[in-house]
Formats: sequence, structure tokens, C-alpha cells
Amino acid sequence: MRHYTIGMAGHIDHGKTSLTKALTNVDTDRLKEEKERSISIELGFAPLTLKEGLEVSIIDVPGHERFIRQMIAGVAGIDLVLLVVAADEGVMPQTKEHLDILSLLGLKRGMIVVTKRDRVDDEMLELVEADIREEIQGTFLADEALHFVDSLSGFGIEALKDEIAKSLEDVEPRSAEGAFRLPIDQVFTVHGQGTVVRGTVYEGRISEGEILQVLPSGTTVRARQLQVHYQARKEARAGQRLAINVGGVSKEELSRGDVLVAPGHFESTTTVDIALTTVESLKYPLKQRGYIKLHLGTAEVYGKIVFFDRNELEGGAVEILCQLRLDEPVVTRRGDRFILRRPTPMETIGGGEIIDAHGERYRFGQETIAMLARKKEGTPVELVERVLLKEKLLTKAEIAQQTGLNEEAVQEALKKLSENSTLVNVTNQDVTTKAVVASLAASLSMELERYHDEHSLREGMKKAELIQMFGTSYPKKLLEWTLQHRQELFRQAGPFVALASHEAKPPSQWKKRVESVLMDVENDRFNVKPLEERLRKNQIPESLHLDLTHYFIRKGILFDLDEKLYVHRTSFMQELKKLFEQTNDSFTLQQAKEVTGLTRKYLVPFLEKLDELQLTIRQEGERKWREDYVKSWLN
Repeated sequence: MRHYTIGMAGHIDHGKTSLTKALTNVDTDRLKEEKERSISIELGFAPLTLKEGLEVSIIDVPGHERFIRQMIAGVAGIDLVLLVVAADEGVMPQTKEHLDILSLLGLKRGMIVVTKRDRVDDEMLELVEADIREEIQGTFLADEALHFVDSLSGFGIEALKDEIAKSLEDVEPRSAEGAFRLPIDQVFTVHGQGTVVRGTVYEGRISEGEILQVLPSGTTVRARQLQVHYQARKEARAGQRLAINVGGVSKEELSRGDVLVAPGHFESTTTVDIALTTVESLKYPLKQRGYIKLHLGTAEVYGKIVFFDRNELEGGAVEILCQLRLDEPVVTRRGDRFILRRPTPMETIGGGEIIDAHGERYRFGQETIAMLARKKEGTPVELVERVLLKEKLLTKAEIAQQTGLNEEAVQEALKKLSENSTLVNVTNQDVTTKAVVASLAASLSMELERYHDEHSLREGMKKAELIQMFGTSYPKKLLEWTLQHRQELFRQAGPFVALASHEAKPPSQWKKRVESVLMDVENDRFNVKPLEERLRKNQIPESLHLDLTHYFIRKGILFDLDEKLYVHRTSFMQELKKLFEQTNDSFTLQQAKEVTGLTRKYLVPFLEKLDELQLTIRQEGERKWREDYVKSWLN
């Protein structure tokens, strides 16, 4: 089954609603005011039956200039347009404006339908045809045939249906792959059912019961029931007109312009980079940071336009690269089409496509224009690589958000990046590139090198401190992964991380004085003086005292008997060997005193150190040797 949405466009009172009724047998003017005034005010919808395998919806848009907002919201998601021109009036102002809008929205396929055929003679019909041909010259409708109908008598209606079916054969259906997105164009309540929203499914698919998110508010809702033209469905997909009974939200919390999406796949933005094509002529130039009205999907948002290569915009059907800074958030992605209008005096400025849904603040000048041009022309692979370079680490869903690509295109781009060894899988979900890892590794290396220069005695920098330092620029998961997987560069020991090449040692300018301190401590044997005293005596800076002390202990050069007394390894091992060889399996404090000759001031902390090192075990006033362990020490 192929799903399409067709739009009816054209000037007011040219017979769009009557044509819709003739094609579908549905009167889309449902409001009391519409009936009384015989004009369309809101969007109308109807199912069009053509042939098996085609499911088609028609959107009938208002033709009055006051309702241009509704018109844009209606045609924003269509696959084919019927431009309706009345035979008794020909091309009128809204015919022209609607055609401009359709062209600016990037629509590629359409048909021209001349209504009210029975009201004019052949001569008048020739004039109208010439008028239309002149107007559509240079547009996407330039080569299209004209189809003549009369909705009241039924003239040409069946033939038009056949032609619509033929035209749709060449229209590629919207992709149902990727994440679900439906811009809301109607919100209402049904007695006993609750809140219902309606719109055209832009992309993806949805099943009854699924959890959705309303953006930009972020409200979570459940799709309790689905209907396509009043027919219950268990599933709906891109291209269909869909009504959803949503649970968890009231009618007052929703409005046209909100977007229903699959959670976690889209986000709101207020700064977008755009490629804008202006209309042929503007009544008034648009100034730098001029106020604009953006029509995007079904949303209408005010904001300012920012130029980077000019201070004023005139018409001329030219394309410029610029930026919109909006007063309210919108939901969009790369490639979405939009219309810009001037709030006052009201006129269409132009339209185009989103080239980056998450723009930043840039400098005025050609450098920014060149950067925006690269963004606009980038291939999916280049876009994915660029966004990974910018954001460092992303999931596939986040890449789709940032690039505006659908998930199928993201998957294909990641496959290509993987094949050329550019992609790095940090987790099952998170990816980055080799360039990002290389840049991060270089930055970490530089910081650790600086740290080692300043603290050459330390084993390394605290890992938590290093991660906190870079945490504002890189995700923690990526930092952890890089430190763990780049073992040729980094070494981790407990809470510390160091360069793999780092070897802790005293600063070269203090090397001889440090050697002098150690010689003095060794000569002291067990009658040692406080280490702090030795360090001061040798005029070693106090800022190095603590690091030197930790270094001596970590390297096993000194053993700490208490917080002040440190004995040299040579002396310690000599006393250990003597005590082990001259005592039995166990010994008392008195026996140790007789063997070593140490005073109680040094003997007690010496024996407690043996306990701490698990060379001995205290048992009821005695100490028992751990013989095998002691022998391994002595050997």
C-alpha cells in the first residue's frame, strides 16, 4: 500500500472545496462560519479513492489571504498539489502567492486544474489557458497539462481521478523508516474519548499504544487509538493523514504547531541555519536582524533574521545563506522546508531549507558563508563526520537529530565510516571518530606531560581530576574509554593516571641534594633523625617535601616507622635478616631487643612495621614469622 497526501491550492472562491467534494463526496467545510460565509477558514480533509494499492488523502486549504497561515500548514506535508484556477476568473493574487509558496517549499510534482468549465465559452477558455501558461513559466508546474473540470456537473472528474493516479505512480512515497514525526494541525476533544490530535505523518510509523513525546513542551503521551479518515488502525505510517487519541494531556496543553515524535529522536531549537531563496520582488527591503515570521511544518514562530554577508535583503529570487534566531523553540531537522513572511506589512519574503537545526553564533563575513555552504552541500557521510567532530560522542538517534538525516541514512553513513576505519565504537550505542579520539588523546597527553613536569615525583595525576578538567569539552564516557584503550599512551594505577612513558624521579636540579639526604638516612641506620630535618638541612624546597616522602616510600627506598621517622631500606633489611636468622618460629619483644640491640623508641615501631607488611603475625604477646614470605623478601 502506497500512502500519499494531496493538497488543493488556489485563490478564494475558485472551487477547491467543491472539487474536493466532487472527487471524494466529502464536504470539507465543516464549521458553521464556513457554511454561512461560503469560504474555507480551516483546513479540510477527505479520503480519495483511486485504485487498489493507493491510499490518498486530500487537504483543502483556505484561499483567502487572511488565512495564509492555514494554507502553509496544510501544504507543508503534501506529496502532490492540485493548483486550482477558476475558468471564469483566471490567475488571481492568491493563485500567484500559493504558487510561490509551493515552489519555495520545494514541491516537485503537481497538476493544474481549471474549474467551472461550464461557465465559459471556448474563446474565454483559451485566454485563461494562456494566462495560466504565462504564470507557471519557470515553475515546477511549467510542463504540466491543464485539466478542465466542472464540479457541479461532474464534467472531467473521473478523467481527473485517472490522471491523479498516474501522477502518483511517479511520486516516491514518504519513508516509513526512522523515527515517527507528526506536526499537529488540529486539536479537539471527543466526548468520552478525550484529546485528539490530527496531522500528516511526516516520517516513520506508529502503533497503537506507543509512548510519544510532545515537543517543544516535552510532555509524554500515549497513542491510545489511531484513525485514518475515521477508520480505526493498529498502525499508521508516513504519508497518511492520522488522528490520534492521546492520553496523558488535555486539549488546552496542545496547539497547532506542536509536534508528536518518538521519544529521544528529536529536540527543539531556537537557532537554525538556513538556505533562503527570496521571492522575485519584495515591497520593502528586509534589514539585518529584521523581524520575521517563520512557517515550519504546522508551526508559526516569530524571530529575527541574521545575515553574514549583507545588512539588507532585497528580492530577486536569489539564494542566500543566513540564520534565524527565534522567539520560541521549533522542532526541525536538516532538509525541512520553510516559508518566511514579514509580519507587517504582510508579505512572503521567501522560503528554503534548513541546513543545520542547531546553529551557533558566527562572525560576520565570507568565512561564515563558506562554512554554511559546506554544510549545505555536504554528503550524509560528511554531515555525520562533521557532527561527530563537533559533538564528540553521539548515539545513532542523536546523530539523526543533529544532522536531520533519517535513521536509514545515518546507518548507511556509519557503515561507510566504519569501512574506511574512521568510526570508533565507544559503547554499543555511542560512536565517535578516530580524529576526535586522536585530538582528545593529544590534549590529555599534553596535560599529563605538564603535570609530570611540575610534579615529577608523583606517580601520576588523579584520574577524577583529569576527567573533571576535560569534562566540559568531552563526554565522560569518551574520556574513560580513551584512557583505557590507548594503553600505548596512558597508564592507570589505582586512582592515578600517567603517561605510559612517565617514570617518577626527583627533579634534576635537586638530584644531588636528594642523594645526600638518602646517604645521611642510610648512615643513621636505625638511630634516624626526623626526615623533615634532613630535607631542610639539605636546603630542598619545602614544596617538595611531601612528594619526596611519598616517592621514597612508594619506591621502597625508605620505610616509615612513624610520621616523622624513616629508616633506609638497607638498614631495615639488615635488621630483618638478623632478627629472622637469630630467632625461632616465633619471638617476644624482649628476644627481639636482645638480637637487634634497638631501643624501645625504634624497636616497637620496627616490629609493628613487620606486622603491617605481614611478615609477622602477633599471637598472645609473641610474633610468629610467616617464613616463606620473609624468605621471598630476603631473596
